[in-house]
Amino acid sequence: MDKKIEPQILKGFRDFLPEEAIKRQYVIDVIRRTFELYGFEPIETPAIEYLEVFTGNIGEDEKLFYKFEDTGGRKVALRYDQTVPTCRFIAQYSDKITFPFKRYQIQTVWRAEKPQKGRYREFLQCDADIFGVDNRTADGETIALTINIFKNLGFKKPLAIINDRALYKDIPYKAIVAIDKLEKIGKEGVVNELVKKGYSANDAQKLLDKVASAKPNEELKTIFKYLDNYGLKENYIFKPTLARSFSYSTGTIWEIVVSEFDAGSLAGCERFDSLVSRFSNRNVPAVGFAIGFDRTVLAMDEFGLFPAIKTKTKVLVTIFNQDLIKESQKITNFLRTNYINTDLYSNSSIKLDKQLKYANKKGIPFVIIIGPEEAEKNVVKIKDMKTGDQKELNQEKLLAFLKSN
Repeated sequence: MDKKIEPQILKGFRDFLPEEAIKRQYVIDVIRRTFELYGFEPIETPAIEYLEVFTGNIGEDEKLFYKFEDTGGRKVALRYDQTVPTCRFIAQYSDKITFPFKRYQIQTVWRAEKPQKGRYREFLQCDADIFGVDNRTADGETIALTINIFKNLGFKKPLAIINDRALYKDIPYKAIVAIDKLEKIGKEGVVNELVKKGYSANDAQKLLDKVASAKPNEELKTIFKYLDNYGLKENYIFKPTLARSFSYSTGTIWEIVVSEFDAGSLAGCERFDSLVSRFSNRNVPAVGFAIGFDRTVLAMDEFGLFPAIKTKTKVLVTIFNQDLIKESQKITNFLRTNYINTDLYSNSSIKLDKQLKYANKKGIPFVIIIGPEEAEKNVVKIKDMKTGDQKELNQEKLLAFLKSN
């Protein structure tokens, strides 16, 4: 007898039961609608890229690449993020793209990092960027989009923490990486990190104090005015110690946080004007963001922001007996043709009470019963599983009822 395979998954990877997957799909739908509300269009890129696409573009986190040689001996990597492949995409298809190019992308990425609360090795990213605009109004538009995504998801006061990497122009990248950890490890921790990177304790403290005392530049003032015009004055703050550790960040940087959620920011965002030039002789300015999808789902769970939906099925059509299968199929087909999510019970030999228990367990709100009497009168009996109320309706009235409930 063959040895049984133990059903298990790798650490940092997950399965999603239907109820969890429905929540995730709800969030995706809200995000996608908001992207498209702002005029952004979808693209998709491969799960695997040549390793050189990512090498030299990410910074210190290159150790997190899932990289390997494929069967053809090519050095490849699983998609680490969506921004870098999109810049490759822009360079490759620039003759087919209309600029300004407002793109969004909702796909999986992989990072070989230590799993923790809201952070996994395989996870979904939801990105949006504007390419081809060297003007901070584009930054303001993408920040407004980021804020409004979280408003549309139900967060009362999402806050954009904004800075400009131009304020770090005289600071080495190794120091920026340390300063970026300020929220996680505190001032003392950052000073210790800087000391490890070659600074004296005194110079490290002076550097941190210098960063903390910086004032908004003209570009940031332009963005702040743009956001004020949208009525978002209460949804952003300037924070000079925000650093963002990606090496390709060149201008505006921002993150989205919500109060009382301690697992970190819900979106990471930046201007990256030089990244497309890594793949082309053409410079294409760009600005955009990536939503931390899993943290967002986690935060929505913590704050009770999900609607009470266990299933997307609106109605279960039962099978009264073998002789009435055709009647159940007819009403099922009618409802599906009219875009009502309808489940026809799969086992025609199961008794009616067990079919009702199935609907109750699944959280299906309505059940249709067609017995001999209903079939004779050309009506159906519909039962509200929450209240227990039942009524007889013909097809047209049934459809109206389901569409209004």
